[in-house]
Amino acid sequence: MNTINPGVIVTEGAQSAGVIGSEFESSAVSQTPLGRVGRPDDVASIAVFLACDDAKWLTGEHIVASGGMR
Repeated sequence: MNTINPGVIVTEGAQSAGVIGSEFESSAVSQTPLGRVGRPDDVASIAVFLACDDAKWLTGEHIVASGGMR
C-alpha cells in the first residue's frame, strides 16, 4: 500500500476553516519552493498515477505532495 501526504490544499474545508487567505496560508506559501498552496488536481494526478499500471512496482511508499515544503 502506498500513501499520499498532501501539504496545504485549497479545498472547501480549508476555505471554510479560514486557512485560505490567512497568515497561515501566507506562511505556508513562503516555505514552499513552488511558491503556492496545492490544488486538488495536484494530488489527484498522483493518485491516478498510483492506480495505473505504471506504478505497479511501487509498494510501501509514502509520497509527500507539498510543493517541496518540508
